[in-house]
Amino acid sequence: MTSNKHIRNNCDSGETPPRRNFLKTAVVGAAFAGAMMMGAGQAHAATTWKIQSVWDAGTVGYDLFEQWCNSMEEKSGGELIFKPFPAKAVAADNNALFDSVRNGVLQGMNPFTLYWSGKIPASVFLSSYPAGPDQPHQWDTMFYSMGMLEKTREIYKKYGLFYVGPIQHDANIIHSKKPVNSLEDLKGMKIRVPGGMVAEVFQQFGVSTVSLPGSDIFPALEKGTIDAADYVGPAVNWELGFSQVTDYIMFGPPGVMSVYQPVDLMDLTVNLRAWNSLDPKLQQLVEDEVRNYSQKHYLTIQQRNIEAMEKFKEAGDTVTRLSQEDLQEFRRAAIPIWYKWANKDDDARAIFDMQLEYMMNETVGYVDESDLEGVPGR
Repeated sequence: MTSNKHIRNNCDSGETPPRRNFLKTAVVGAAFAGAMMMGAGQAHAATTWKIQSVWDAGTVGYDLFEQWCNSMEEKSGGELIFKPFPAKAVAADNNALFDSVRNGVLQGMNPFTLYWSGKIPASVFLSSYPAGPDQPHQWDTMFYSMGMLEKTREIYKKYGLFYVGPIQHDANIIHSKKPVNSLEDLKGMKIRVPGGMVAEVFQQFGVSTVSLPGSDIFPALEKGTIDAADYVGPAVNWELGFSQVTDYIMFGPPGVMSVYQPVDLMDLTVNLRAWNSLDPKLQQLVEDEVRNYSQKHYLTIQQRNIEAMEKFKEAGDTVTRLSQEDLQEFRRAAIPIWYKWANKDDDARAIFDMQLEYMMNETVGYVDESDLEGVPGR
């Protein structure tokens, strides 16, 4: 009787018997564990992309690229991580870089777009070329206002790649052992230049062209096996020590640093499967960030160029300039070669036609009908 009364009194007083406490705790615990498991299943794990640049470690170009990549985790709220690599860190050369992104070994790359002219003929028109559009804003206009970005993405899709967007870099310039004050001065010189269209145009002026990787330029100039060399802009070329082995820097007319590659664009290109697997909001973030990075990259390098030119001057280097007339003559020699490359395939022609229409528009006025008369392949 006593025992039953004790139990009844406990119930009447509102106290929960030990067994009911245990059951209640077990139910709540199971519900909490279930919620945690459901939450874990719904959480988005961070996506990590390995992206290799063609910039060498220690250059201003790579420093900027690394900083930008490292900022993406915070900007994406921890959902997207860019892991940067300098030139040759994963893919040993440009061909390997292209294939590594296509095959998914790397998810992205930061190359000079012109590198793919042998693989994607249209890419020769996705960065500046001899005597073509020579101002950075002209390229942004063509990409973002005239449909060139959409056409480029359509082309890259055929290769399993997604072209996110152009990244403004700089002009390419020539460092020389002797002064070049006119196109006539080029005759007989042996110059390292990029292959393809650039080499073909220089050959029209009696230049013997040589193709060398960037790492071989300094020793070739030092030994005198070449008379001059094209490479990137003043900031990086100062870091590479070109002032120690040359005395002159060839520019175009005032306002144009280079007549042959005045807007040497880079880009961010990613594996198409990796891009398609990304949440649309993250895709938009990456596109927006490429445009932001393009501006920062360009402006920082321009600032460094100004500083570098002072250093070149202090070291005794002299700037020589081609004239506006030289530029016009260079363009006349280049136009037939434009068409030669444009007619390599339909995609190259489609990109070139967009640009030619722009260059012939009165807002630009680089080319008119008289320049095109009798041009083969027109």
